[in-house]
Amino acid sequence: MKLYVMRFLWVLVLVSSSDVLAADSTTVAEAAQHAVEQSKLTLPGSAPFHLKAKIVEKTNPSSDYKAEIEEYWVSPSKWRRTITSPTFSQARTVNGDDVYEENKGDYFPWWLNDLVTAIFDPLPMIDTLKNINSPLGKPSGGEHSIACARMEAKVGTPPAVNTTYFVLCFEGGHGLIESIVSPGYDADFKKYKSFKGKQVSRLITIDPEPGTTIEASVTELDELTNPDKSMFAVDQPTPIADRLKSIMVSDEATVHKLIDSAPDILWPTVRSGKTSGVLSMYVSVDRSGRVREAWPLNSDNAGLEDPAREQIKAWRFKTANSDGQPVQVETVITLPFTTKIGDPILILSDEDARKLASNVVNPVFPPGTPSGTEVKVQLGVTLDGKVNGVGNPYSVPTPLFMAAAGALRQWHFRPYIRDGKPDIFGADIVFRVP
Repeated sequence: MKLYVMRFLWVLVLVSSSDVLAADSTTVAEAAQHAVEQSKLTLPGSAPFHLKAKIVEKTNPSSDYKAEIEEYWVSPSKWRRTITSPTFSQARTVNGDDVYEENKGDYFPWWLNDLVTAIFDPLPMIDTLKNINSPLGKPSGGEHSIACARMEAKVGTPPAVNTTYFVLCFEGGHGLIESIVSPGYDADFKKYKSFKGKQVSRLITIDPEPGTTIEASVTELDELTNPDKSMFAVDQPTPIADRLKSIMVSDEATVHKLIDSAPDILWPTVRSGKTSGVLSMYVSVDRSGRVREAWPLNSDNAGLEDPAREQIKAWRFKTANSDGQPVQVETVITLPFTTKIGDPILILSDEDARKLASNVVNPVFPPGTPSGTEVKVQLGVTLDGKVNGVGNPYSVPTPLFMAAAGALRQWHFRPYIRDGKPDIFGADIVFRVP
């Protein structure tokens, strides 16, 4: 079969949100650097700290998407971190060039690494962003206003070409990072509080797929005074071969060479949406070549994401090596699909859908949006009442759609009964700006 792999050639195509920008402006590079200087705990010269954080899946607290993190930090070259989760744990001490690392489990999950990165290095692509001097308006209206840079990258090779996005948003109170959405790394930063001259997010969330929200809460953050030097002692450094490392592979030819077995995807019928198009997934592969995670990025029909994910997880890759050592691999895979409609999904009206809705959250629309503006979007709901996708078939402006989608992902619904049994459904939901 033929598959298509993402080439990471980001192009800035839109700066938003025009409705919330003040007359003065900065650049993406300046805004990113300013945000990092204000919020990154682990910059050189920052105050030593002791931090504890707890990770849990908000939408399903009993799932394995949970962990506890503790870090003692003195400088970028002297720190100790422990990560404990049901499927993977790591103890890591860095003291200059010496590194001790003990792992329990043979795979560092992508979702866990994403949140750990967000806590200690909220903008890991800062070096790339330093080269983007495109203008970015400064948001007005305080912490509830935002300004966003939106970039896009084309995925695949014609005729199967898809688009993935990089969106970076800053809040208006202090110019802090509001959210990042990109292939391989995304996070929403909330509940900033002061700590030793910095503003530190105490609640970080990710939505790796519709209906799954995982959050990291910083439960303790204190200054580390007079730390015991023995705490950072590395008596026996861990060989590089025994340390876990993950690399991003974006070169199409390289990924093709790594694939050992990739059976054709069997596309099931769909109940709504397009019957042909392309679908992209972010895939994480362990050191033995097993696909351990596959997260949807962008699809011409969201109803095919779960079937594609389960089949991609059966693929096998050859062991990848970096500097002669086996490594985990992350990449984006894009596939063309052709299917047909079977048993169409019922689309409920706003009124009927709201009768089934619980945990209703209203959007916070950008300041300056005219009162009474109608925002109409379409969502999909699973058998167990989770929102599994929010679409924009009515061409709502991006800032308004993002606000509506963010709120709707937190909704839940009672089962929709059809012929005596629960059934999936879609709904047109209408909001009006206050």
